[in-house]
Parts: sequence; structure tokens; C-alpha cells
Amino acid sequence: MLFDLPDPATLYRALLDRDEGYDGRAYVCVATTGIFCRMTCPARKPRPENCTFVSTIGECIEAGFRPCKRCHPLQPAASADPMIGTLLDALDARPERRWSEGHLERMGFDLSTVRRAFKRQFGMTFLEMARHRRLREGFETLAEGGRVIEAQQQAGFEFPSAFRAAFARLMGCAPAEISGRGTLLADWIRTPLGDMIAISSASHLHLLEFVERKALSTEIDRLRQRAKGDLGIGTYAPTEQIRAELDAFFAGTSAEFRTALALDGSAFTRAVWSELRRIPPGVTVSYSEIARRIGQPAAIRAVARANGANQLALIIPCHRVIGADGSLTGYGGGLWRKQRLLEIEQQFRRTSAAREGARPAPQCARANISLKE
Repeated sequence: MLFDLPDPATLYRALLDRDEGYDGRAYVCVATTGIFCRMTCPARKPRPENCTFVSTIGECIEAGFRPCKRCHPLQPAASADPMIGTLLDALDARPERRWSEGHLERMGFDLSTVRRAFKRQFGMTFLEMARHRRLREGFETLAEGGRVIEAQQQAGFEFPSAFRAAFARLMGCAPAEISGRGTLLADWIRTPLGDMIAISSASHLHLLEFVERKALSTEIDRLRQRAKGDLGIGTYAPTEQIRAELDAFFAGTSAEFRTALALDGSAFTRAVWSELRRIPPGVTVSYSEIARRIGQPAAIRAVARANGANQLALIIPCHRVIGADGSLTGYGGGLWRKQRLLEIEQQFRRTSAAREGARPAPQCARANISLKE
């Protein structure tokens, strides 16, 4: 079903009350500290606007949060399954290791058993958990002007080739190929729903995607080609603007995105994207409805392809499109994240309903710009 958890107000009250009925069923991610906790955590309670509630530990880890050292949210799973406890202890002892299936086999574990156990308890595999703990630190070192060797060491990779391979899986190229300044700059943005990559020129935002998106490396490679390889790591003004707008969105204060966008697509694709931006926060529509609105009711599959080609997550809200039967359907950022975005936007819908009515977001015309601005 669409909403598995109660509304945030109910969950926040449960957190304040340390309601044991929610222990293991929900977790709270605290934006100001970067940690996630059990609902029964004895620590001082955060303000409600800094809390994001999710149903699995995997969602917390994917979103870049660390487990709390007061309530130890990983401990129940470790206590229930000695294998999980052993592997979590091993990960804490060697967080810098490039964990592989070979390591697990040499420890005497059956790979399928480990995979099932971690997916069941945490919503992610052990190897995914280990990888998330390392790569972000390396990227941020590069963004701060550090050398590739420093980024490799900060990320805990023993061998340069291993760091280059992991970085290339994310960005589509080796770190040395994009470190330094460039016409386009890539930066890492942390959000309550996970880390994102933003790529901007001096005047426009070209890409905003969650790091788990499978098509991310392909999208980045396409931008690199358009910029004739001139892609660096760092930040431009559009990235800083979208960072602030994302903070306001997740804080529940504004659902408006005014950052200048560079859109690259056919006239049909841009028409679909423009229509997506007309959907008010908290409202969902079907692919067929979008096709009808742009005057091509038979082009449902083409609308779906244009929806999937969007590389400006949240700003062009493809997460507001659902199946004709009301199902969530696919989302490059993950269905759990699509569900959470729709939950977050309910507060904007209520605010909008209290006014004269929901007004469409401004249409976004194609940016006629050169990458050599």
C-alpha cells in the first residue's frame, strides 16, 4: 500500500513517548546530527522539523545517516542473528576494507544466506552497507580541493585502483579525469532522503540525481561529452541555490524551486517536463493524464520515456506520476523514496488548500545556453 507508516505528527509523538510499539517498525533520521535512532532512544529529542521517519534501517543508511551510539539501532538484528552480529563487528573493525563476496566466503558464510538476512533486516545487502560507508568521504575530499591520493585514503581504499573503480561506477570516469575546476562542476548534496549529485555551470543547474540511480554514470558521461570533457568537482552558484531550496523543501517551509535549469530534450520531452512542473505538491497523476494534458492522449509510452529521461529529480517532479491503477510504478531513486516524497508533500498540499487554490509552478523553457558560458 502507499503509506505504510502513520503521519509524521503521530510518529513524532511516539518518539517523544518512546513508544515501544514502534520499536523496529520505524526509525528516525535526524538532519542536524546525521544519525538515526530507534523510536525508544533515550537521547534528547530533536525538533520535529529535523526528523524524517522511515520504516527500514537500509533507508537510513542509504540516506547517509550513522547509527546512534545511545540506542544502537543495529543491535536487535545482531542479537537475533549471530551471523549478522559477527559481520557488523567485522565491518566496524575494518570499515576501510573493500569488502567482497570472497571475504564472506573465507569467513565461512554462505553468500545467499548473508544476502537474505541483511535484506530482511536492513533492506540492503552487507556489501551495499559497506560501500555506503566509504565512497562519500572520498568525493567530499576532492570537492574540498584534496588530491586523489588523499581522497582514496579518506575513503579507506587500500589500493588506488579500487578507489578509481568505485568512483568510476558512480561518476562514469576516474577521479583524475574530473578533479579540479571546469565549465561544469559536480558536487555532493546531503538530504534527509539520501545523498545527491548536482552538476552545474556558472549559471544553470544541469543535473540533480540521487547517487543510487542506475543511469547516473551514463547521464554524467553525456554531460562530460557536451562539455568536451571539461567537468570538475566543486560548486557553482546554482548548486548552492538548489542546496538551499532542498533544505527548505525537506524542512517543510517551501516547495518552490527557482534555480535556473539547463534542459536538454526534444520538444515533446520538454512539453512533458513542463506539464510535470504544473502538478502541485502532494498531488499525483497518471501517465495517461499527462499525455491527455499535452494534447497527445495516445502517447502514453512516450510520456513514460520522457518521465524516465528526467535528470533533475524533485525539481521536475516525476515522482508525482503513478500508474493508472494507483500503484507507485518505477522511480529511478527507489520506490521507498518516491513514497516518502509523496508523504512529505502532503503538508504542502494542506497549506495550498488553505489558500485560494493550488497554482501551477512556472513553466521551464529550454535554456538556450552554451556550455562555455
